[in-house]
Amino acid sequence: MVYIVYMIAKFVKTIIKKIVPNELPRPVGRWNIEYCNRKINHKIDLSNEDHCGPCGQYALTKLELNNKNGSEHKVV
Repeated sequence: MVYIVYMIAKFVKTIIKKIVPNELPRPVGRWNIEYCNRKINHKIDLSNEDHCGPCGQYALTKLELNNKNGSEHKVV
């Protein structure tokens, strides 16, 4: 009798482990939660640039910064 109860308990435990995940999956990439203010501001700038469309203000600002720093990378 004790063996039957043990087997049923083991079976139920196995089923619960398969149904309930041990750890929730972490969001990655765009949906990741950032806590660093610099990363948050960068993500906001990129998001605004995506939303605004072809205005290209972010690209122009970066091009000006690169020119001021003496970088020879050109935006085509």
